[in-house]
Order: sequence, then C-alpha cells, then structure tokens
Amino acid sequence: MKTINGDQVAGAAKNALEEGEGILRLAPNWVPRSFLQPGRRIKLHPDDIYAYGLHRGGIDERWFASTTEAANDNRVDDEGLSYCVSNGSRFTLRDAVASLGGELIGNAIWDKYKKWPVYSKFFDNMGPIPHHMHQNAEQAAKVGQEGKPESYYFPPQLNTVGNNFPYTFMGLEPGTRKEDVRKTLEDWNKGDNGILDLSKAYRLKPGTGWLIPPCVLHAPGSLVTYEPQWGSDVFGMYQSLVEGRMVPWDLLVKDVPKDKHQDLDYLVEQLDWEKNVDANFKDSNYLEPIPDGDTESEGYVDKWIVYGTVDGEQLFSAKELTVMPGKKATIKDDGASGVIVTQGRGRIGNLPLECPSLIRFGEMTEDEVFITEKRAKEGYVVENTAEECPLILLRYFGPGVNPQAPKVGDHKK
Repeated sequence: MKTINGDQVAGAAKNALEEGEGILRLAPNWVPRSFLQPGRRIKLHPDDIYAYGLHRGGIDERWFASTTEAANDNRVDDEGLSYCVSNGSRFTLRDAVASLGGELIGNAIWDKYKKWPVYSKFFDNMGPIPHHMHQNAEQAAKVGQEGKPESYYFPPQLNTVGNNFPYTFMGLEPGTRKEDVRKTLEDWNKGDNGILDLSKAYRLKPGTGWLIPPCVLHAPGSLVTYEPQWGSDVFGMYQSLVEGRMVPWDLLVKDVPKDKHQDLDYLVEQLDWEKNVDANFKDSNYLEPIPDGDTESEGYVDKWIVYGTVDGEQLFSAKELTVMPGKKATIKDDGASGVIVTQGRGRIGNLPLECPSLIRFGEMTEDEVFITEKRAKEGYVVENTAEECPLILLRYFGPGVNPQAPKVGDHKK
C-alpha cells in the first residue's frame, strides 16, 4: 500500500472525506510493551503477537484514532500513529489533521490545541500492570511532554475471561504517609518493594469503568480495557516487581528530569496526595453506563460510558452505541470521534462495518473509523445488517465536546 506524506496529504484526505462522506476509514494500530505479557483477547492472530520482534515484547495494545506516538524504546518511526486508508493509499491521521485542521476535528479543538489531543486504546494483559502514575501537565512539561489523565471501560464483548488478576489497585490507603512511599523506593532493589501494601484493590466488573486523574497511582488488572485518554504516553512505575518480573528503575524515572532520577523526595511529591488517599476514592472515580435518552423502543441504545471532569475540565468522554438486529439509528454528536466496533456487522454512513474474528498484523479491517465534526453535527446513520446479534460501537470525543454529559456519581440517581 502506498504511503502518502508531505504536501500530498491534504488532497488525499479531502478525497477520502468525499468518498466516505465525512467519515475516514482507519487501519489497525498495534503497540507492544516489553514489560508486560499480552492477554491475547484483542483479536490479533497468535502468530503475530511478537510481530515487532521478541526483543520489543508482545503486542498487548491497539490504539484508536491516535495522533500520539508510543513512548517505547527501540520503537519504529510511526509506532502509535493511526493511518487513514483510501483508494489503495494510506496517510497518518496526524498528517491529515495537520493539513485540514478544523475541517476534521472542529475549529474549537484545532484553534486551542492545533492537533487531535486525545486518543483511546484497548490494552489486554494476562496479569496486572505495575502500580504507576501519569504526570500532570506541569510535571510532564519539564521533560517536553504533556500530562496524561485517562479513563477505563471494560467491554463485555472482550471480557468473557478475566485472565490472571481482574482487580486493580488504585490510590493509597487513607492514613498512608509520604515516608511510607519513600521507604518503598528505598527498597527498590530488595525485591518486591511493597508499594501494594499501601494500596487497595478493587474488583473489576465488565460493563463499568473508572476515571483516573494524573498523579494517582493505579495498577490496572487483567480485563481488556477501553481507555480514552489525553494524547500522551508519560508514566512512572512505582512497583519494583510484578508477578516475579523485575521493573527497571528506568521505568520509574523515564519522564522525570535527569537531575531528579535519584531524588526520592521529588518522586514522592509527584503524587497528588489528596486524591491518592481519598477515603471516598470509589465514589470519586467509579463509572457505570448511563443511557442518553429513552431510545430502546426505536431499536437502539446510546450510553455514556466515560464522563466527568478532571480538575473541573472535561478532557474526553465516550459512549457505547448498541443497534439491534435489522435496525437503524441516526446519531448526531457535537464533535468528532474515533469509533471501534466490538460486536456485529452493518454500516456507518456509506462505509461497511464488521467486527473481525481474528486479525493478521498489517491486515486491513472494517471495524474502525474517524467521524469528522461536520459529519457528526449533520448526523449519520448506523445500520445493523445482521439478523442474529446487536451491532455495538464504542466512540470517544475530544475535550469540551459534551458539557451535557453526566457527572461522576450520576449513575446512582
């Protein structure tokens, strides 16, 4: 397939938009992690789990509508970047946004950020991820990066098995002292540094989710997770040993100024203490789906699955659309979105949709698209052409698009 870049991208993107009537087809975007064991549930063929080479680690993530590069050692040049595909050619979504700006993502987001500042992914691991945090904007700026708030949703269609540890440690137990955390860093090279002794694990439930602010410790469990987030790949691992596997100190300090790599007090102070030791942590961060209107009698249900604000600002949001067999839904949104199919087949606008059973590395699929703001506001039709099962789509939005979305805790009302 021909790769288009430079001055030719604008023309190719306009042609693709015309062909898709404001909807772009995206190719699968696979990302490996050298320090994790893939869970093998995101439909990548088992022969291709190590497609980047054994030294790079297994592929345990698929990124959606991403203009963000993966911050992996020994990475390939375009790792983490989504490609738009049209007429036998491809170009990155990042280049398309840079070329067309507000025509793709809306003027409000383009004028403020000059890019698509968010992305989403599936991550899928056999066991837990190390207890870690993501730096806030101020901390990340010290190393030329951006901060990373994020969110979780556990799609039931991909979680028929929970793998080894479907529980997530989050935050720190109330009463934990900063010196307690400092001691775990002092003990890094002694084996298990004991950071999880200071935290609490929550059982993960398919069909629910969490909102995770920056600077909050969390050790995601082994459910397949849909993760809308800010467009950054910064993190710091605070756990030295996970399931017998060593976590190098480098992964704790990779996004810390070099003169602070051995400054234990600085590393402790990176944590948002109030949010980590929140006695009502679950009430402050737990999400359950909330239907957007009463549409079940019309043959579809559109649910909010990610909502709420981070420090008073809505940075991303997400919905799950279910269309029943043989039915259609006309959807209007207030902004652009990245879409992935988790079940079924049908159409979105004039493009076919189908959730694949198995995907070879490098193979094109029909399960992912990007919807421009203009098309979203005009409305688009999602049709379920199957007779036997619902068509289910996940879509995520950029910052400030859905001020009408629920607040954390509204699922209890």
